[in-house]
Amino acid sequence: MKFIESNSGTTGEPVKLFVHETGKGKPVIFISGWPLSHEMWEYQFNELPKHNLRCIAYDRRGFGKSDKPWDGYDYDTLAADLKAIIEELDLRDVTLVGFSMGGGEVVRYLSTYGSERISKAVLISSVVPYMLKTDDNPTGLPKEMFDGFVESAEEDRPKFLATFGKSFYGNSLLNNAVSDEMLQWHSGLCLQASGRATTQCIRSFSETDFRNDLSAIKIPVLIIHGDADKTVPIDASSDLTSEYLPNADYHVYEGAPHGLFITDKETLNEDLIEFINQQVGVSSNHY
Repeated sequence: MKFIESNSGTTGEPVKLFVHETGKGKPVIFISGWPLSHEMWEYQFNELPKHNLRCIAYDRRGFGKSDKPWDGYDYDTLAADLKAIIEELDLRDVTLVGFSMGGGEVVRYLSTYGSERISKAVLISSVVPYMLKTDDNPTGLPKEMFDGFVESAEEDRPKFLATFGKSFYGNSLLNNAVSDEMLQWHSGLCLQASGRATTQCIRSFSETDFRNDLSAIKIPVLIIHGDADKTVPIDASSDLTSEYLPNADYHVYEGAPHGLFITDKETLNEDLIEFINQQVGVSSNHY
């Protein structure tokens, strides 16, 4: 466990980012989703180091144990934070794994800084390419919905996050996909974030258009998404990303919700291990 300083951001003030790593071997950086911390990857970190993988995760600024500045939640700054971590650890041949909002950091990093240090990328339940419904993005989600998220988070953040968590994992009256204790753990991780970071990142992941960023990606990519995702609907996200990246492997998990890193952890771990360790040029392309 360590802190790495990033000097990115609009104010120029240094921000300390909490970094956790375990295992030895090929480096893999895991980028968490909103509004979670690095701890969401517990079930990946329990397994992947057994397969000669060095697993690294960090808390996005404003979340977990990292500093919580007032500003700096735009994707240019967040991608620069990722760059600071890669350079401070002097990593090469890295696989970037981004979940949900974290997919945006992966794509923006690659389009801005290139892939000299990056060999592969994985987008899981990702918000890429563009979440907001506009005239040229009709499958997106209405701005009013995200406005409602911000309003609810500002009014009663614990209640909003508890309700959000149930949909996140696909829990309903007829389906307890995860336990009540898991939902409590989820809420606890979310509440480590600042209220400011929570709402600012809603704006960032909903309003940032990554469609042009995707054209810069030339490395192997694995896309994973659940077709029962109610948080980031697959037809508004990964279905489109797979069209922008036709050479990517695209794995659709039947019946899986947004939080498939828990509900489908065994399948996810197997897919990650296979993709990260396979030789470049070998594609599994299964659905």
